[in-house]
Amino acid sequence: MGLMRALKGDTGGQVMLALLALVAIAVPILNLLVPESSPWHLSTYTVTLLGKYLTYALLAVAVDLVWGYLGILSLGHGAFFALGGYAMGMYLMRQIGDRGVYGNPDLPDFMVFLNWKELPWFWYGFDMFWLAALMVVLVPGLLAFVFGWLAFRSRVTGVYLSIITQALTYALMLAFFRNEMGFGGNNGLTDFKDILGFDLQSDGTRIGLFLASAIALSLGYMACRSIVSSRLGRVSAAIRDAESRTRFIGYRVERVKLFVFTFSAMLAGIAGALYVPQVGIINPGEFEPLNSIELVIWVAIGGRATLYGAVIGAILVNYAKTYFTGVMPEAWLFALGGLFVLVTLFLPKGLAGLLRKRRTD
Repeated sequence: MGLMRALKGDTGGQVMLALLALVAIAVPILNLLVPESSPWHLSTYTVTLLGKYLTYALLAVAVDLVWGYLGILSLGHGAFFALGGYAMGMYLMRQIGDRGVYGNPDLPDFMVFLNWKELPWFWYGFDMFWLAALMVVLVPGLLAFVFGWLAFRSRVTGVYLSIITQALTYALMLAFFRNEMGFGGNNGLTDFKDILGFDLQSDGTRIGLFLASAIALSLGYMACRSIVSSRLGRVSAAIRDAESRTRFIGYRVERVKLFVFTFSAMLAGIAGALYVPQVGIINPGEFEPLNSIELVIWVAIGGRATLYGAVIGAILVNYAKTYFTGVMPEAWLFALGGLFVLVTLFLPKGLAGLLRKRRTD
């Protein structure tokens, strides 16, 4: 009943979830059951690409939750995404065992290459999936909680908060580039073999990861929709529109910000964990501030404060990125910047706002 109330009036979200369900049904059929000789066959490469787009969509929903409904322009959500990815990457590295390049079952290959003598303490337990899954949400959530508690308690807002979040992800990028950190340095973590005993290169595993991404996006969307349609969501919107007035009438603004920001970071961590086994690598480049800025562009193009608009923006922009970087790689950033300017000038409410306008006309 609570879920039905959350989706009530959210026509765009209902359509998006219905389309997602249809895609989740069609993709396995087209990949596994349709012969490769058929023009309707969907290659495993395409399945992996679609799965990656869905993880980006979940990340965009997380950004829209804090930006669209709370008014926090976070330029650091790429850090939470990367931390979730590293937690999953550590688990996948522990599954390689003696099948690695250097054949040491106790140490990942990069540690053997760098003459590490023993496994660092923070790698303990990552051979167990349940612990890695816990770290996927706990590490980004804990970082967001500590950062948010310090920032919101000090009443840092607006552009200053955005700059601090960007500085956070930049600092993490510099730290993870260092070999002595124990996360693979510049090369990061790669050459994964198995996940839960299943071969990562098999078609069935790729389909499983795609379906897991679709389910995570659906659940993440519904969880965010439940928040924004609740009393907490109304208070969040009040904070976005008039923070001082909301504080004056007695609401604990800092607590609301802290909860929503932390929850959003956990969603970003889950997106990162699903992203890594599908692309096969995680390195410090995922922390780059430019990535976090791109997330904001996805949301702005799709439509801020709609949630489903964030999904639209993430998928369309990344599809365009895949196309342009293959045809004209040097033109992609110009195309992205131009698209952002055009949307800002002519579609301030994004593509979701345009669809909503056409529906009401």
